[in-house]
Amino acid sequence: MSNELKPLHFDADYTMEEALAEAKRCLNCPKPLCRMGCPIENEIPRVIQAIAHGNFGLANDILAERTNLPSICGRVCPRENQCEGNCIMNKAKKPPINIGKLERFAAHAVVIATGGYGNAYFLSTNAMACNCSAAMACYRKGAWFANPAYVQIHPTCIPVHGDKQSKLTLMSESLRNDGRIWVPKKLEDAKKLQEGTLQGKDIPEEDRDYYLERRYPAFGNLVPRDVASRAAKERCDKGYGVNNTGLAVFLDFSEAINRLGKDVVAQRYGNLFDMYEEITDVSPYENPMMIYPAIHYTMGGIWVDYELMTSIKGLFAIGECNFSDHGANRLGASALMQGLADGYFVLPYTIQNYLADQITVPRFSTDLPEFAAAEKAVQDKIDWMMNIKGKKSVDSIHKELGHIMWEYVGMGRTAEGLKEGLKKLKEVRKEFEKELFIPGDKEGMNVELDKAIRLYDFITMGELVAYDALNRNESCGGHFREEYQTEEGEAKRDDENYFYVACWEYQGSDEKEPVLLKEPLVYEAIKVQTRNYKS
Repeated sequence: MSNELKPLHFDADYTMEEALAEAKRCLNCPKPLCRMGCPIENEIPRVIQAIAHGNFGLANDILAERTNLPSICGRVCPRENQCEGNCIMNKAKKPPINIGKLERFAAHAVVIATGGYGNAYFLSTNAMACNCSAAMACYRKGAWFANPAYVQIHPTCIPVHGDKQSKLTLMSESLRNDGRIWVPKKLEDAKKLQEGTLQGKDIPEEDRDYYLERRYPAFGNLVPRDVASRAAKERCDKGYGVNNTGLAVFLDFSEAINRLGKDVVAQRYGNLFDMYEEITDVSPYENPMMIYPAIHYTMGGIWVDYELMTSIKGLFAIGECNFSDHGANRLGASALMQGLADGYFVLPYTIQNYLADQITVPRFSTDLPEFAAAEKAVQDKIDWMMNIKGKKSVDSIHKELGHIMWEYVGMGRTAEGLKEGLKKLKEVRKEFEKELFIPGDKEGMNVELDKAIRLYDFITMGELVAYDALNRNESCGGHFREEYQTEEGEAKRDDENYFYVACWEYQGSDEKEPVLLKEPLVYEAIKVQTRNYKS
């Protein structure tokens, strides 16, 4: 058998012996690496387990996930209202893959596990390659999109330091265990900090406002992320920000160092302190850290049922790209929980329920008209983008989108601001359609083309977030409407009128407003109540 690296593929026509032999063939390859840098052979046990259950599609998915990084551009539905394949742009960098070529794949079921839409805001803690294009492809084909307004802002990120930044750095939430968050009590001290004539360490203890400890004595600095984030915004909006932009608060370890000793603090947080100093050139051992909230996680996503199937039969969504586990807010580490639950404990069993009666469905060809139409639609979209030939780069338009999203659809939302934001989002779409410039050509690897495809989807995603936020006249979890808050500035829910999952249905065009479908929330095992972090 040749040692040449060949694409691994399982076919429903294979006998069990042939499928196992095909899987084990990878072991004879010259130790090719998967995208995570591990030998591909490490995936063989999972593949063989999938085959043993007769799940050839999952076996294919596992190897495709590990060896390629496909950008999903289109969905194929040969049978009405049923997902049975996709058209992707292949961007793998090793032979025998044809870089940039559109390829067709037929399957009895399709699973997307493509993450959230945080990068619609341009600056976020997400990796820059994270995008919502697969989810948007599903949405445009009829999959409902649920609760897009629920976006989580993380309170402990390194603040923005200029207009040339392309992402934000997350500092671990564990820092709030021993770090104390504060701003100056005096506006004149805040002004000096913003001007750079005063350092945080020089402000005496009696002139520091530990505002989380003051407002939430029962939880202090350990309040939930949305509460801590809004409190930081409130202080900075009042003029008490501590850096040159006025958009930062202090996270101070001086008390912990005095109480525990520098060595203990270094054992707990030394790697984080080193990372912070590497980025900011400030030692947290000597001066307080500066932090500010940033987009981190998206609780909304493609609607799925309890078996993780979307509203399109045969199309499944798992992980952050679905809406299922977090409700209006996400607790720390529960994204990892969802990844484990969806990927290991739920889908491998529930997808079998769907595939059980698919054994009677004969193998179908990717030469069917539906596949040709999907590929043509993707190619036409690429050709259209390449031929706009305007004067603005993808990143410059994406930054405009991010600014609109943060200012009008960010931490504090209002009906007036959301309406203005929707108006501006439509203007950004028109700007994209007239002014976009993509260098290079469509053949081979073109990173700017790839970013342009994602940006077009981010614009649609941004509108979805705004529509949902405008509809939900309450404050709940990651969605905060300034008109709906208590006298003390806390979120004010309206369970009587908004106790439902908001599902949005595509209407055939990005220009048309989506239609709202409501799925009532029913709790049988718990009593729904508003949490109190003050006592």
